[in-house]
Amino acid sequence: MDSNPWIQKKCVPCEGGVPVLAPDQVKGYLKDLVGWNSDQDSKSISVEYRMKDFVAAIDLIQKIAQLAEEEQHHPDLHLTGYRNLRIDLSTHAIGGLSDNDFIVASKIDTLPKALKE
Repeated sequence: MDSNPWIQKKCVPCEGGVPVLAPDQVKGYLKDLVGWNSDQDSKSISVEYRMKDFVAAIDLIQKIAQLAEEEQHHPDLHLTGYRNLRIDLSTHAIGGLSDNDFIVASKIDTLPKALKE
């Protein structure tokens, strides 16, 4: 997904004071992502993967963790049923979505998921 405009961007530290993205902005930005959806209030975005097995899910979690540390923007990760992974992104400091969420989501989309089912 080289045409995704978010890939080349870096997250900006956010301790608040950044405006929350409006629902129309969220809807437009989601067009750049594969499989991601926003919640009803446009305060978070999420994607779900059914991985090949537990080890594949943990491998992807580790890759996401490294990316999140590099960007200093951390998703909520939920592993259930030993291989079902849900990733939720929101900028907690502002209680909604910011550009950082779309930057991290776009970069998660580039991670190898060869072990997905």
